[in-house]
Formats: sequence, structure tokens, C-alpha cells
Amino acid sequence: MLHIIATRLRQGLRRQREPKANSGKSAVWAVILILLTVGLGCRERQLFGPTPQMEIARKFRIRVLLLKDIKTCTINVPSSFALATGPEQRIEAYFDKSECPIKITMSDGTMFFANRSFNSRLITILPDKPFVFQLNGRYYRGDLQLLLNETNLSEGPEGKSSAFRAINSVPLEAYLAGVVGSEMPYYWEPEALKAQAIAARTYCLYIKKHFGVERPWDVLSTQASQVYGGLEAESRPVWNAVNSTSGQVLIHTQTDGREDLFPAYYSSSCGGHTEDSKNVFGKAFTPLIGAVCPYCKDVTKANTLFWPTVQFDSSYVTERLAEKYPKLGKLGRIKTIEPTKQSKYEGFSRITAVKITDVNGKSGYLRAEDLRLTLDPSGKKFRSTACKILSQEGKFSFIAGRGWGHGVGLCQSGAQGMARQGKTAYQILGHYYPNSYISKVY
Repeated sequence: MLHIIATRLRQGLRRQREPKANSGKSAVWAVILILLTVGLGCRERQLFGPTPQMEIARKFRIRVLLLKDIKTCTINVPSSFALATGPEQRIEAYFDKSECPIKITMSDGTMFFANRSFNSRLITILPDKPFVFQLNGRYYRGDLQLLLNETNLSEGPEGKSSAFRAINSVPLEAYLAGVVGSEMPYYWEPEALKAQAIAARTYCLYIKKHFGVERPWDVLSTQASQVYGGLEAESRPVWNAVNSTSGQVLIHTQTDGREDLFPAYYSSSCGGHTEDSKNVFGKAFTPLIGAVCPYCKDVTKANTLFWPTVQFDSSYVTERLAEKYPKLGKLGRIKTIEPTKQSKYEGFSRITAVKITDVNGKSGYLRAEDLRLTLDPSGKKFRSTACKILSQEGKFSFIAGRGWGHGVGLCQSGAQGMARQGKTAYQILGHYYPNSYISKVY
């Protein structure tokens, strides 16, 4: 049981010097200064500053799957570093930063590293202070694990795989600095950034606890988990949000009376009302029941709040569904897609389940969010299921769409809207995660 040391967040909390161009040389320097300012984005980055929490036990770190099914990669470490093998991390070699960058390749179960070969299924790169490394041009904090890809072991004897995974083992707070700055603009209101930090910390620990034990990584670096950008996403406002909420997570009381974490989902813009998690992900949580959101409309850009029509050919729909869901592979060419369940709100509705029928009259059923991400895995065109479906002339059109994302939990644009009105991070979280509590786990 988590130790509660903070108060409950109750539902419905009260809302309570230009350069002188007197010479060609000065004009050139002015242009250079402007370009440098634009390029840096004025983000006050603390690149290569010390990485916090590196002293904690490795089992408490977050394992982020950065790359999978790769045969080569390039690393660059701005400090000296050690190379270790196996889960016990036996040190095999030391390298100086002058030896970087180093190209790593895999062949027949052997990893080639700086003209040296290693047969271990697990290699760990252990940078010295400030505990930073670069992988394929992007900087991250913590360590880098290179793990033989188990999915290829069936192709030959054990150890003969030709692909591997790249996993970042990083302390939680450093991980969050790479998430908050990727998931929310760093220049947004400090209280919105704090709310995002707490939600992201909660989500990460929930996923690690419930799924990380079954696999060699905890979370992905993409929107399939949370977007993690490493050092590029860091900035002073982001670190302030992470540090000022250090260790704080959201929990809820389960039906059996036990207190536990829950997956604190969030999305870009709910469009006016958040959704019940059971309708989208199939599992209910008391803080994820949906809430009215009059706040995101004043923050979200018009072409995001209301997105343009997106269209897919029936042959593409048939192929994608059969590939992703074998049970739907028994259907012929898809003829119609019809909503079977919808959540109705004032002024709009969100489709939560659909019936898929082929030209022969055979049917199958699917959650609407699964349909959306099957047809558009990026989610950048088919942005939400708050839309209408037209089936005509061998094409499917999704029209009158609004919002961006699954709509469950925190509405990020809504959080910014509330923060602009003077609401605190805790009031924001209390609105989007009703019946939740704040706990400080360390």
C-alpha cells in the first residue's frame, strides 16, 4: 500500500539593445546572434548538467525501449565510459571519449563494438559523470542497454540473432524531464506543466508495476506509452515542474478498499468532454470516468479542435484490419463501418465501438479507438473518434471530427486553459481525475 502523506483532491474543487547597423561587420554579427537565438529557442537548456538519482538501485529506474529490431547503431559519449556484459554487469572494457563516435553492429549473435567482438546477449554502456550518452544523434541520460532480440532466436540456435534492442535505463525524474517537455510545450503555464509531470509520473509507474515485470523494458519512447525526447526536451521550466512535484503520484481507492496507482491517461485535446476509460481501453478506474471540459477550446488551435475530413479506401481498410486482427481477417472486402456505441455530450458525440460488415454481409466488432489507430497509427490525420462515419462508393470518410487523441483523463489543452485562469496543478488534476488522491512515494 502506498503511504499517503498529502490531502485528497476532491471532485469539484473551487476555482479557486538593438545592434546599430553602422558597418557591414556589425550587421553580420546581428544576423548571427538572431539565428543563434532562434536555433536555441531561448529554452535555457542545461545540457550535460548532472543527472539526478543515479545512486538509486537499478530496479527502480525506468527502462525505455528506444529502438527495436536494429542491426546497427552509433553511440557518442561526452565522457569516459565502461562496457559491461550480462545482467550482472561485468566490466569488460573502458573507453575514452576521444574514441567516439562508435558504430555498433550485430552479426550471427555477436556484437561488434569499436573493432572488438562481444558474445553476451546483454551489453550495457555505463557513462561516467554527467551520465549522458548519444544514440543515433539524440542525447539521453542514464545508461544504454543493448539486448539481443529474442524474437529472432527461433530462426536459429540461441545467440545467432542478427538484431537487437536499445534500452535506456534512466532515473525516474530524469526520464520525466524528457517526457514533460515532449508532451507539453515548455512555455505553457507552470501549473499545467506540474499537472503534466504528476500525471506522467503516475502513468509510468503504473505501467512499470503492471507490465514491466513481463518484459525487459517498461515503456516505449513513443506515443504508444509517453513521448520521451531525452535531453532535447529538457528546459528550465520543465525541470522546475519535475523538481517541484518530485515523487508525487495520483492514486485511487479500488472497490476492495485497497489504494493503488492507476494509468493516468492524457491526450492533447478532448474537444469538450473527456471519456470513460472503460469505453476506450476496456477497463474502468474510478478517476477515469469522464469530465466536462470547457477549457480546451480557448487553447487548442482551430485546425486541431476541428480536424478536416480523412478518407480511406475500402481495400486499405480491409487489409489493415485483417493484418492487425486475425478474427477480422475472415471477412471479405469491407462494405460498411457503423457506430454501435457512442458517448453523447452537449453538441457532439464520441464513437466508442463499431460494427464492421463485408460485402457478403458477415460482420465483426471493434472498439473505435482500435479502429482509429489501425487505420492511422500516427494519429495525425484520423485524430479522434469524436466524428461521424460515411461509407460510400468503396471509401470510408470520417467527418466533423473534433479533438485529438483518445480523450481519456487529462486534457492537456484543458490543463493549460485552467492554468491560465489561475487554477493550481492540484485543482487541474482534481478536475480531470476525480476521486483521486495525491501520494508522495519518495
